[in-house]
Amino acid sequence: MFQNFTTTARPDLGATRLAELRQELRAEGLDGFIVPRADAHQGEYVAPRDDRLAWLTGFTGSAGFCVVLADKAGVFIDGRYRTQVKHQVDLAHFTPVPWPDVTLGKWIAENCKGTIGFDPWLHTHAEITAMRAAGVTLKPVKNLVDRIWADQPAPPAGAVFLQPDELAGKTSAEKRAEVGASLAAEVAILTLPDSICWLLNIRGTDVARNPVTHAFALLHRDGKVDLFADAAKYSDDVLAALGPDVRLHPVAELESAVRGLSGPVQLDAASAPVALRLMLIENVKIVEADDPCRLPKALKTEAEITGAREAHLRDGAAMVEFLAWLDETAPKGGLTEIDVVTKLENFRRATNALREISFETICGSGPNGAMMHYRVTEDSNRAIGMDELLLVDSGGQYVDGTTDITRTIAIGDPGDEARNCYTRVLQGLIALTRARWPVGLSGRDLDPLARFPLWLDGRDFNHGTGHGVGAFLSVHEGPQRIARISEVPLEAGMILSNEPGYYREGAFGIRLENLMVTEKAPRITDDRDQLCFDTITFVPFDLRLVLVDALSRDERDWLNAYHAKVVELLLPRISKKAAAWLHSATRAI
Repeated sequence: MFQNFTTTARPDLGATRLAELRQELRAEGLDGFIVPRADAHQGEYVAPRDDRLAWLTGFTGSAGFCVVLADKAGVFIDGRYRTQVKHQVDLAHFTPVPWPDVTLGKWIAENCKGTIGFDPWLHTHAEITAMRAAGVTLKPVKNLVDRIWADQPAPPAGAVFLQPDELAGKTSAEKRAEVGASLAAEVAILTLPDSICWLLNIRGTDVARNPVTHAFALLHRDGKVDLFADAAKYSDDVLAALGPDVRLHPVAELESAVRGLSGPVQLDAASAPVALRLMLIENVKIVEADDPCRLPKALKTEAEITGAREAHLRDGAAMVEFLAWLDETAPKGGLTEIDVVTKLENFRRATNALREISFETICGSGPNGAMMHYRVTEDSNRAIGMDELLLVDSGGQYVDGTTDITRTIAIGDPGDEARNCYTRVLQGLIALTRARWPVGLSGRDLDPLARFPLWLDGRDFNHGTGHGVGAFLSVHEGPQRIARISEVPLEAGMILSNEPGYYREGAFGIRLENLMVTEKAPRITDDRDQLCFDTITFVPFDLRLVLVDALSRDERDWLNAYHAKVVELLLPRISKKAAAWLHSATRAI
């Protein structure tokens, strides 16, 4: 199994660890310290060594901070985790803070007038600038959590391997030449693991669920790269494929290399750690610009899109086998959330192509489904009861693509209220799927389409509607998003998720998710350039949860056409037993 169900965090030790950290605060003469969920590479996911936030507080979400002061400790969590955090931290010692509604700077300024310490490797220039603008006094220090974490794991040391050029669609040399020529300075410092892996056509195993390796890189305008990484991760074959224009150095030499740059130097204020900026000598010109790999990486090549389509058909067939099994097995009773997660992974493994799962499977039955990023453990494992909803959000890492799909399934009869909410979520997904829009609009402009059916009923959801997805890389990929805060224009070649939802704490959760490729839309009337989405996920929706009379004719036609396409594409790939289930599950309405 890729997924395990052990409880890794120890919220019962939060009070003790908090007291030890406060002792370090006093020893350093500080009034507070910030503990982010971050590493020096500023990727979304961290290795066990860097999971300081979970170690200190018990909170295991993929984003957040803890600000430890002498008399309080705020745990900052976004809308995805406001239910989960209540179950994971000791509320007698840690106070959940709704973020970004309440910013770090505002909260600290209101609660502390002293000096706050921070690890300059774990914060970006943008974060520190925002806090200072709010009136917070900050001081860079060596990490205080590391001082008290006696059994802190060792740094990851996974082997690096090549991503074939035919799947990438471009060679590393082509990418390096194109991105190098686009730089706004003589050299750019790269820290994001997926950017470096994409640029060099390599993959790694340093972070669970994401095929990336930890490294830093200096990309020069001529396309040459100085790569700072553990040489033990790189075989002779990988080094030979990288060629002489990619020069490998020990990580210990990064500081001297950065200090030796004469500039101008391009840095991404939103991803480069402050420590790198502090290394640059005073007279070096810093050009602030986005990580130069992020946008080209998001614009998938034809080879990557072809690979993604194939990966989704393979994954869709596994999902149909799983849903057929679930429909037969769940009514008999005795199933738990862990049973469901295990069985689903086994169906993906049966493809003989699964390299990893793309994230910890979210399998929430009944009230657990209301925790948007719920991870089942041996402690939280719940029996799946009758007449309730089961939310399953999962994905696979295949060498030709990364998948991410959510379906909410009826176990028995969950009632009309659940069907009403499910139908509105489905209507939002359909509306976004069918969208056409002028070139130049961003995800913020499209986000309301997925929410409007819920808004009409006084409902909403506290997460973005969609995120970018990598090509055998991170399942969450920027810069594109479909969310209220996204201002990045959508472009042809971007892959995004479409995942509206609805959650009622203590009762149920509903989310539906397909992945889509952004494409140029065929012209209809006016001579206007427009874009549209093409869905690449093909798995049935649960018709038992659809209020058919609430759908418009266009919505019913879309759903029937989608289900017909599911049958056409997946029937040759599934067992006879699953085929019988599929025909029933996709009946025309």
